[in-house]
Amino acid sequence: MKKKLSDKDQRDWNKFVNEKSHLFDKDEVSSQKVNKKEISIDLHGYTLRDANIAVNNLIVKSYNQNIKKIEVITGKGMRSKVLENPYKSKDLSILKYSVPEYINNNKSLMDKIKKINLEDVNNLNRGSFSIYLRAKK
Repeated sequence: MKKKLSDKDQRDWNKFVNEKSHLFDKDEVSSQKVNKKEISIDLHGYTLRDANIAVNNLIVKSYNQNIKKIEVITGKGMRSKVLENPYKSKDLSILKYSVPEYINNNKSLMDKIKKINLEDVNNLNRGSFSIYLRAKK
């Protein structure tokens, strides 16, 4: 069933559509520079090599964009099945321990880093750690 719009409804609709000030402009918002202070990366499913490359690239990019903190999610928290498997060692949790070691052994990355929160790496309850970046010179 079609109902014809009343003249008043038609005028109200035309007024609404033609008044640009009331319409939200998506393009204007997306073109604004976003100033993020924190960023995160989830390394679930990454190989050790790919995780190291991804973290390396993220640190460099974040440093250049003046991001202050990176949260690196490695996925070795309490839900990990490593502790239940007698053939795996909690000390060999590949990404949880190897990625911070890779960062610590890379001088060009360490020049950009103020601090790596190693307490989070060594905490069995955490599946992530934080990297705090220096201000860009």
